[in-house]
Amino acid sequence: QVQLVESGGGLVQAGDSLRLSCAVSGRTFTILGMGWFRQAPGKEREFVAAIRRADGNRYYADSVKGRFTISRDNAKNTLLMQMNTLKTEDTAVYYCAADRTAVTLTTSRVYDYWGKGTQVTVSS
Repeated sequence: QVQLVESGGGLVQAGDSLRLSCAVSGRTFTILGMGWFRQAPGKEREFVAAIRRADGNRYYADSVKGRFTISRDNAKNTLLMQMNTLKTEDTAVYYCAADRTAVTLTTSRVYDYWGKGTQVTVSS
């Protein structure tokens, strides 16, 4: 099993920055890919960013390209996401997810483990 715990969410103003963290524990050697997803009220969960363990390739949703950066701290078993120039439409609960296959990292249904989420609220 793998446990994921997100942190770093909060209330900020448009244009501000936040850094989300996801602490990973358990059978971490089984994880081949990790991602961030978000879900706004009344909307479906959507892909935000992902990173593949084998080659470090990163993937981003078009809506966050150039503003968000996903990274990992292997020594600390932590997944990070730096979010800059936040917009009101970025308001959502952000979830960390881990995948044992890393075949398709942009689809939520392939992920095996999920955190409980952290709220990000961006005010105008």
